[in-house]
Amino acid sequence: MRAAVLYEAGQPLVVEDVALRAPGPGDVVVRLAASGVCHSDLSVQNGTLPHPLPAILGHEGAGVVEEVGADVTDLAPGDHVILSWVAPCRRCVMCLAGQPQLCEHGMDHAWAAPHATSGSDAALFAGLAIATFAEHTVVPAAAAIRIDPTLPFDVASLMGCGVVTGVGAVVNAARVPPGASVAVVGCGGVGLAAVQGARLCGAARIVAVDTNPSKLALAMENGATDVVDAGAGGGGDPVAAVRELTGGRGVDHAFEVVGLSATIRQAYAMARRGGTVTVVGAGSFDDQVSFSAMELMADGKTVIGCVYGSTDPARDFPRLVELHQTGRLDITRLISRRVTLDETNDALAAMTAGEVARSVIVF
Repeated sequence: MRAAVLYEAGQPLVVEDVALRAPGPGDVVVRLAASGVCHSDLSVQNGTLPHPLPAILGHEGAGVVEEVGADVTDLAPGDHVILSWVAPCRRCVMCLAGQPQLCEHGMDHAWAAPHATSGSDAALFAGLAIATFAEHTVVPAAAAIRIDPTLPFDVASLMGCGVVTGVGAVVNAARVPPGASVAVVGCGGVGLAAVQGARLCGAARIVAVDTNPSKLALAMENGATDVVDAGAGGGGDPVAAVRELTGGRGVDHAFEVVGLSATIRQAYAMARRGGTVTVVGAGSFDDQVSFSAMELMADGKTVIGCVYGSTDPARDFPRLVELHQTGRLDITRLISRRVTLDETNDALAAMTAGEVARSVIVF
């Protein structure tokens, strides 16, 4: 099969022929039909997010089951599936506590054995656990969630990470109530999904904050009621602008979807006293965020981290499908470009330049 392989951080991906490992007990082989190009892929490619290399990148995919390993009883060849980069074991402390997104064994499959072998016999890892920048992948059955076969694959692929992360942050983690005020800092694919999630919850005011005017235009299309330009062209303080829109108090819920200490501090300042700040962006390990002991006490704010939209894939993926099919979510609006596997590096470059919400590789 063909796959896009990252051999060294900071270098382009190499699209080449590789040999996929055979499925083991409990595994399924999936023929990819579409894969979103997510910012986390870019973070691995540029070295911000450490990852064992060489690896086939991609972690936002959908396709068709072609083969099942021994002990797989709930999937069959021909099933349409969305892939989850977490494969909940349903037995560990985290899973039994209702937090399968934090499963203690949810990514064991990414490191247990070589996912594939290159033409030069180099062992390749499964990038971010499921390696969707490839024509085929092999994953645990728990990472493949069967869906309605009428759903287009390009839409389905985005549900596997960007959509469920953004919508889930609002619905599952923060549990935004109807009538609340919301700020979303960072309007890439995940941020735009968070805007749609806030609209879904019935938020009264949804303020989108970004440095890119084109992203702010997309945010309005996805349900934002107000936008704040945090870039040089904005001409002011984005925190002050958000507070001005909310009577000087700040929003009930602020979502940080960038992954930088500076924007986390901005989101904290945008939230009202007693409000909630949800950190969704995946930042670097050495970017430290500081708060004074007094402000943490006196502001009475809640700061929560949100991994993968606090998602249970088996529960949430079918829900997202239904929400899209009934018009409550519009995932098609998040797709900026459809590209080929050979254009993967171009898609990463477009993301770096801020030109797209999401590029989708179509096989």
